[in-house]
Amino acid sequence: MLTGDRVKFIGLLFGVAFSTLLISQQLTIFVNLIMRGAVAVEEVSTADVWVMDPSSRTVDVFAPMPSTALELVRGVDGVAYASPMLRSSAVVRTPDGDLEGVNIVGVDDSTLIGLPRDMAEGDRRALAEPDSVFIDDTGSRKLFEPDDQVIGTRLELNDQRAVIRGIADAVPTFTSQVILYTRYSNALRYAPGTRNRLSFVLVRSDADHTPEELVAAIESETGLKARTSRDFASDGLWFIIENTGIPVNFGITVVLGFIVGVAIVGLTFSLFIRDNIKQFGALKAIGVTNAKIRRMVALQAGFVGLVGYGIGIFVAELFFVTTSGVDTFKGFYMPWQIPLMTAVVTLVMIMLTGFLALRNVLKTEPAEVFR
Repeated sequence: MLTGDRVKFIGLLFGVAFSTLLISQQLTIFVNLIMRGAVAVEEVSTADVWVMDPSSRTVDVFAPMPSTALELVRGVDGVAYASPMLRSSAVVRTPDGDLEGVNIVGVDDSTLIGLPRDMAEGDRRALAEPDSVFIDDTGSRKLFEPDDQVIGTRLELNDQRAVIRGIADAVPTFTSQVILYTRYSNALRYAPGTRNRLSFVLVRSDADHTPEELVAAIESETGLKARTSRDFASDGLWFIIENTGIPVNFGITVVLGFIVGVAIVGLTFSLFIRDNIKQFGALKAIGVTNAKIRRMVALQAGFVGLVGYGIGIFVAELFFVTTSGVDTFKGFYMPWQIPLMTAVVTLVMIMLTGFLALRNVLKTEPAEVFR
């Protein structure tokens, strides 16, 4: 009965697969976009506490501190080491004369704490050379053509000379701006001058103190705001959720995917039941109970749901695998929770459409087969 009419059977599979694909793909894009608000924090794996001005909220929304804040933090009991970080916006002029907005990230001169973990090209030690900067790999493809020699290129950065000595392998941030990494002393020269220049202090707790204990100690002794790396990364996520329309837009898409799936599957399932109403009447005429009819329809719906769900999830995962080399989707992956959530949504959709179609079957009289 289920596969006898190939057109309706394929229509059922298409409805479930399309709904599954739309929901899982949009949820994955939504989650990964939101997670980019935490990228700048998660890349600094050596620090477990971030210290900032009390009014600061995220790595992109902060108030600079005086340089004396670094020594205040270093004097707190439980601090293994503390390193400065400067983040600032600037404009760079390429050799072709083009202007591009960039983010400058100044890292500790000696330890280079604050750099991404991996380098796409070049050596981390090259940052010690005069006027050296590293560019993120996504930014290098934005500023230069594929055949250009990036390393060794001279840039004009706020009327200062800067030379690209390496390409950092970094996941793009939420704003996707070009990022230039340099030593803190160079960043002070490149970034526009203000009275306070220190953006953050990156702290590592010693063996005798947990990050949570150190946060409390720093805040009580210095009056500055301190957050564990995990909490500060979450702050970046929630800032995007609360201050952009991304959750609403993606939520509408997910709801529309569910509605479209219910409409397609429900309509096709109803037509399938209507076309086979005499067969159901014949089954009831030979003594098949309503309970067995329910189980049969549930099996048919479950089979369609399982196959359609599998096709939809496969295509969604294939999309992210094939686009992994595209800068827009760099670092995107499908968390295991998304297929699970999509499975629940698909189950609800199948149960809903199956229940609506089953009502006509249960009302069918055995005499229907003789009409």
